[in-house]
Amino acid sequence: MKKKASATFATFALLSIAYSSSASASELYTVQKGDTLSGISVKANTSVADLMKLNKLASDKIFLNQKITLPGPGIKAPAQTKPAAAPSQAKAKTYTVVKGDSLSAISVKTGVPIGDLKTLNGLKNDMIYIGQVLKLQAASTVAAKPAVPAKPAAPVKPADTAKAPVKPAQPGKAPAKPAEPVKVPPTQQEKPTVPAQPATGSLGSYVVVSGDTLGKISLQFNTTVENLKALNGLATDMIRVGQTLKVPALAETPQPASPAENSGITPAVISIGKNLIGSPYVWGGSTIEGFDCSGFIYYVYNQAGNQLVRHSAEGYYNRSYEVDKPVAGDLVFFENTYKKGISHMGIYLGDNFFLHADAVIGVTITSLDDPYYKARFESFKRFY
Repeated sequence: MKKKASATFATFALLSIAYSSSASASELYTVQKGDTLSGISVKANTSVADLMKLNKLASDKIFLNQKITLPGPGIKAPAQTKPAAAPSQAKAKTYTVVKGDSLSAISVKTGVPIGDLKTLNGLKNDMIYIGQVLKLQAASTVAAKPAVPAKPAAPVKPADTAKAPVKPAQPGKAPAKPAEPVKVPPTQQEKPTVPAQPATGSLGSYVVVSGDTLGKISLQFNTTVENLKALNGLATDMIRVGQTLKVPALAETPQPASPAENSGITPAVISIGKNLIGSPYVWGGSTIEGFDCSGFIYYVYNQAGNQLVRHSAEGYYNRSYEVDKPVAGDLVFFENTYKKGISHMGIYLGDNFFLHADAVIGVTITSLDDPYYKARFESFKRFY
């Protein structure tokens, strides 16, 4: 009886400590002009997913003067702003993408502009994935300092050093290897730049529809968020339904289509889905608190701008058509898992892999060659 009373008292003490900690472990932050959820997450030393979960947000859209609950002490200036952090991070050669990261957030963390990140890593858009290793410096930026002649005839300007001829050794001295031309760091000479906007005469227009974001539109028109903002004089990523935007002209104007054919929907579906990897499995779940297989499809496609009604795996099976040659973003269905008939589904990623909410692991990526799923594979399909 004495042991039971001690255990009860210990449990009560732990709960009291946990309650007092949680009561003081969060603060409110008022959204300012120009704020984004990813920007706030970097300042608060947390992730977008954690902020969305803490504030029960269905998307990463926020508005001016909105109260955001922050974990820990919140955003405090200047104590939480660490001026010395950016230079030390800028010296790093690579950065590994973690859950909740975006190119803009990584740019803030490392001090490397988004345009440079995309150029250094050969990125055509803002799409990144968890575990991806990004280069932060060009190879030439870390090269050893070249030798400088002991007595140059005249000072050489940095911009001309790459073209300056090598001077022969002075008479009477032993011949030496010619000094290599001085390499000017890319920030002064060779740094690639991304045009702020396309050339005049190569523009079109696009009317914003429900579910659109600048990231999604940039993918449709093979450009970047920064170019779209420059073209339209936007100070933030906020856009509204019915707004007409200037966009780069394409050979063919993108038309609304099924997710597998829509270049905006498909990358967004895959990116949003991958950012949820590790989320727990919850029967009937369709929020970031947890998902079942059909709830995961419902959440991801709606977040990407394809408005779906919540159905079971069998319901989605009946609202899609079969395809012989699947592409990334298509659906993959399985039968006879926990019940007879269509009972599980996921998003095809290509290369024989699919993304889904597994009943044991949660949201994860699995090979179609996995013995369990291979034996229960039914078909590839695509939403009408």
